[in-house]
Amino acid sequence: MTTFGARLRAGLAARGPLCVGIDPHEALLRAWGLPVDASGVREFGLRVVDAAAGRVAVVKPQVSFFERFGAAGFAALEEVLAAARAAELLVIADAKRGDIGTTMDAYAAAWLTAGSPLEADALTVNPYLGVGALSGTFDLALAQGKGVFVLAATSNPEGSGIQSARTAHGSVARLIAADVAAYDSDADAGEWTSLGLVVGATVDLAARGLDVPFDRALPLLAPGFGAQGAEPADLSRIFGPLAPAVIASESRSILSAGPDDLAGRIDARAALYRGESHG
Repeated sequence: MTTFGARLRAGLAARGPLCVGIDPHEALLRAWGLPVDASGVREFGLRVVDAAAGRVAVVKPQVSFFERFGAAGFAALEEVLAAARAAELLVIADAKRGDIGTTMDAYAAAWLTAGSPLEADALTVNPYLGVGALSGTFDLALAQGKGVFVLAATSNPEGSGIQSARTAHGSVARLIAADVAAYDSDADAGEWTSLGLVVGATVDLAARGLDVPFDRALPLLAPGFGAQGAEPADLSRIFGPLAPAVIASESRSILSAGPDDLAGRIDARAALYRGESHG
């Protein structure tokens, strides 16, 4: 079984680091001429999948925009997830789940079990209850060939204080990173692990203690590119030695193009990350 880390590394090598967010919030649904209901988010998601297929390696559905419509919204999300995976896109479910014991195990089973209606290739999780509380999720992910991205340094200003707070072993963010890096100990030397971090592209990495390489090659899911201010040309400068493993997530900067120009916008943004011009 090929690991998620290996599949991700191959995908980014082939298509570049751009990850297209699938964020059907109300303003975008209206701008696209779609109803603000489960049928609208379904259509929105499927159109993004169609445009992204063959252009990028990764898409990231934001679960909340589907969840708001209840059972019908989750049914729409199931279709979008299945379509994306059928299109050979790697799917990161941005659900930010975090709990303890059997509750967290159930969340993991929902998103990371092969054949589950909500099956994704990777899941975002919240470590506030302790990285150790996620051990069951990590174990399931590794056994299923899936990935997990643990929130470490987020771009919202409310997160800065706690993530930069110092412990005996460095900042809280660095402690989270160290715990995650230590977990996938079976990963071959030099290979990417299947357990990564969420690190915002607009945060001060030095202040969060994340400006030096980790013990292992952790993939980094980096929101903050595009509409939030970071640009493709900034990636290497922002992340330094960590840059090769960065997944650059963009949502509004791409989705604002509308359904008719979506594919062209994805092509243009992907080319910028590869250092190419797009005419």
